[in-house]
Amino acid sequence: MAAQAAARTIIENCAIATVDANDTEYASGYVVVAGNRIESIGAGKAPEGLENVVRRIDGTGHLVTPGLVNTHHHFYQWITRGLATDHNLFNWLVALYPTWARIDEPMVKAAAQGSLAMMARGGVTTAMDHHYVYPKGSGDLSGAIIGAASDMGVRFTLARGSMDASEKDGALPPDFAVETLEGALAATEETVKKHHDASFDAMTQVAVAPCSPFSVSTALMKQGAELARRLGVRLHTHGSETVEEEQYCKELFGMGPTDYFESTGWLGSDVWMAHCVHMNDSDIAAFARTGTGVAHCPSSNARLAAGIARVPDMLKAGVPVGLGVDGTASNESGELHTELRNALLINRLGAHREAALNARQALRLGTYGGAQVLGRADQIGSLEAGKLADLVMWKIDGLGHSTIADPVTAIVFGAAAPVTLSLVNGKPVVEDNHLITVDEDVIAREARAEAQRLARIVAQG
Repeated sequence: MAAQAAARTIIENCAIATVDANDTEYASGYVVVAGNRIESIGAGKAPEGLENVVRRIDGTGHLVTPGLVNTHHHFYQWITRGLATDHNLFNWLVALYPTWARIDEPMVKAAAQGSLAMMARGGVTTAMDHHYVYPKGSGDLSGAIIGAASDMGVRFTLARGSMDASEKDGALPPDFAVETLEGALAATEETVKKHHDASFDAMTQVAVAPCSPFSVSTALMKQGAELARRLGVRLHTHGSETVEEEQYCKELFGMGPTDYFESTGWLGSDVWMAHCVHMNDSDIAAFARTGTGVAHCPSSNARLAAGIARVPDMLKAGVPVGLGVDGTASNESGELHTELRNALLINRLGAHREAALNARQALRLGTYGGAQVLGRADQIGSLEAGKLADLVMWKIDGLGHSTIADPVTAIVFGAAAPVTLSLVNGKPVVEDNHLITVDEDVIAREARAEAQRLARIVAQG
């Protein structure tokens, strides 16, 4: 018996920005989705006579783009938003580590749901979380995070983080907030083996992700890199975020962050770093030479006064760059689609920088660039036949965008555009600007309750 043809969804009469290698765009075009793949895309009306069409959508007044890809986040921070609002990075960490060290599984689950919901409602189809706080006896935190992403229906990468350096070692985290070297490596390997899916249409992947040079031993950095490559997964950490970090590395290791990363095996096409604000020409050249990726987090960098990453210079050199929300304790909005605009504006600050980034470069950072950084550019990040059906319909004929003629300019320069439809793996996650896979009100209540419980625990000492 012949196999049943995949169900088809047709979107037509919409503007389309494919973000393919040629930046192909259609003023009025169509997308045909068959199962979880993009079957065809082009100008004008969809082909006639297609079988098993289960849904036909009139996209008039909309722009269709690839789904947004988030490349750096800390979900647990959703329940500690609005604290330490006038601190730089190191002071902010010192202020919040004692609170974060008391999280447990219900808190992490509620925080993950809140973080994911805010992103998904704003067009994110692939999320990631760099979770590195694993207090003793706190439960299955990785499982809780992955479960929340599965329930939401978004594609997901867990960067299984770790810290093994604490105050007693001259580092920032409290002593009770870190793991041992052996414990961190074993737990990370277990997480990869249990949850990582290497298939083309994987919904869950895992990366090895020691937290940062100032909370991790050199042994964990080196052995973490070896572990990731033995298991065939990617590597992620924070890098060159602040001037203080650069000074810390020079004092402790006798070299700057990029040289330190190279000495520990942490430059390569399977690596991406968060922030990379303080990079000189040599650092950028090293990233370009090795294919090391960058997660650019403009709002968080501004919130913590870390500085302005040299994104235009990185792109010119050939460094893969994506966008990141970063943790919601340093980017309280928790949204990625606003980072398109912020990346463009922040990188134009300074004299004669009006062309540092343009609207289409910003959209590419949030889509294809993110897919590159996560190692999935052959699967997601652009609208092309054969790729996975992760896409977003942005409504651009309302008050906020109706007088901006160019659709891409409308969603990047304009107000945050409502999401009429978001598909992940060919399945709807957002309809008419509302999540349909989960109850937003329930998520908000649960997150609020867990934030209050955490505050009580901290107050009790």
